[in-house]
Amino acid sequence: KTGKNISESAVKKLASTVKPSTMQNEAQLRQLIKQVSAMANVPVSEETIKDIISAVKKSGMNPENMEALMKMMMKK
Repeated sequence: KTGKNISESAVKKLASTVKPSTMQNEAQLRQLIKQVSAMANVPVSEETIKDIISAVKKSGMNPENMEALMKMMMKK
């Protein structure tokens, strides 16, 4: 949707590494954001990373919903 070519299998592979605890662990969440950023070839600033971490922690985002995390990143 971002015009970037990310394969569905790559997203599923990355999503399979995400556990509910990942969404509450800032270091793991930061790593996940960087992986998605690299996969999409979209640079993410430190400020954006902090915004995403804050939003994920507040929302209690379901780890199965990688699409929502990716959409959040692409909006920035």
